[in-house]
Amino acid sequence: MASDNRPLSPHLQVYKPQLTSVMSIMHRATGIALAAGTLLLVCWLVAAALGEGTFNGVQAFVASWVGKFVLFGWSFALFYHLCNGIRHLFWDAGMGLDLAIAYRNGWFVIVVSIFLTVIAWVWGYFSMGALL
Repeated sequence: MASDNRPLSPHLQVYKPQLTSVMSIMHRATGIALAAGTLLLVCWLVAAALGEGTFNGVQAFVASWVGKFVLFGWSFALFYHLCNGIRHLFWDAGMGLDLAIAYRNGWFVIVVSIFLTVIAWVWGYFSMGALL
């Protein structure tokens, strides 16, 4: 039987979000987004195998603004998860564990992820001739 005068655990509202905790949550969220995006890729490939009509339907969704938004988010998730995973590999090796360095590397991961996402999309549109 629990004692009534035990201290209670504080609720999440008590804690101030920190960059390291937000990045940890984002790492998990981008992992889920990568899995969902991979399912979209599988649907696209299966539609290609099922025939032109099915493929054109899936391709119409992917080419729509909603599809492009999903693909943009998927590509950001890919780059963020990759960069943050590399950051974790350094942590596993015992490097960059100091709080100031962890914050600096955290912001670096965010900036590089955004940069790589934008570069990939610009390169993709440029290679299709859409930016000429």
